[in-house]
Amino acid sequence: MLTTTDRGRRHGLRRRRPQVVAAFWFLVPALALLSFLRLFPVFSVAVESFQLEGSWVGLDNYRFLFGDDGFRDALLVTLKYNAVVNPLQIGIAFLLALALTSGARGRGIWSTLNLLPVTIPVAASAMVWGILLRPDNGIVNAIFVHLGIAPQGWFTSSEQALWSIVILASWVGVGYWSLFLVAGLLDIPESVTEAAAIDGAGYWRTLFQVKLPLMVRPLAFVLVADTVVNFLLFAPVQILTRGGPDGSTNLVMFDVYRNAFVFNDLALAAAETVLLVAVVLMIVTVQFLLLNRQSGELE
Repeated sequence: MLTTTDRGRRHGLRRRRPQVVAAFWFLVPALALLSFLRLFPVFSVAVESFQLEGSWVGLDNYRFLFGDDGFRDALLVTLKYNAVVNPLQIGIAFLLALALTSGARGRGIWSTLNLLPVTIPVAASAMVWGILLRPDNGIVNAIFVHLGIAPQGWFTSSEQALWSIVILASWVGVGYWSLFLVAGLLDIPESVTEAAAIDGAGYWRTLFQVKLPLMVRPLAFVLVADTVVNFLLFAPVQILTRGGPDGSTNLVMFDVYRNAFVFNDLALAAAETVLLVAVVLMIVTVQFLLLNRQSGELE
C-alpha cells in the first residue's frame, strides 16, 4: 500500500520529469561543444601518444622520454620555475590584497594600476619586457649604468633568463590573483575582526590568527589555478628566449611545441603533453589534500 507521502513523492516526480527533460535538451548543445572542444582533443592526444607515424607502438614514446636528457632537463627547469614563481606571485598578490582592502586613501588609483597588467595580452607584455630588459640599450640597464651598476644580460644570460621570465610572469599574474584574494578578504565578516579587536588582538595577531584561517579556500583556489597556469606557460618563452640560452628556459610546454612543430614529432609531443598533465594533476592533488586537511584542522 502506498502511503500519502509516497503518492505525493511520485506525483512530484511526474511533475518534474518534463522539466528535467527540457533542461537536458537545453544542455545538449553545451555538452556537445564541451565534448568536441575539450574531451575529444584530450582523447586524441592520449591515443596519439601510443602511436608513431600511425602505427601502434605502446609505451615506446614514454620510454624514450624517460631516457631523454632533454626532457628531464626541461622537467627540472619547469619544476624549478614553479617552485619560485608560485609562492612569489601568491605572496605579493596577498600583500596587494591587504593593501587594497585597508581603506587607505587613493585605493581606487592603486586598484586601477594593479589591474593594468591584466588587461594587456601576455604576448604584448612579453614584447614590452623584452624591450625594457634588452642587454645593449634597454631602459633598465640604462638606469643601472646611471646608478653605477653593471648592465645585466637578462634574457640573454643563462643564469638570469629564467629569473627574468619569473619577473615577467609575476608582473602579469600578481594583479589577477589579487582580485580573488581581495574578494576573500572582503568576504570576512566585520563582526569577526571587531570581536578580535575587542579581545585585544593587534593587527598582526588578527591577520595570522583570524584572517588567514578564513582565507584558506580563496588561497587554495589561487594556489591551484596559479600552479596550472605557470606549468603551461608558453608565450614569453616562445617570444623572448625560445628555450635558451643553453636550455635555461626550456619549459616543458615549449618543449612540447618544439617537438610538435619544429621536429614534426607529434607522437612524442603528445606523450610529453600527457606526462605534463599527469605531473600537474599530482601536484594539484597534493595541494588539495594538504589544504583540505589544514581547513579541517582550523574548523
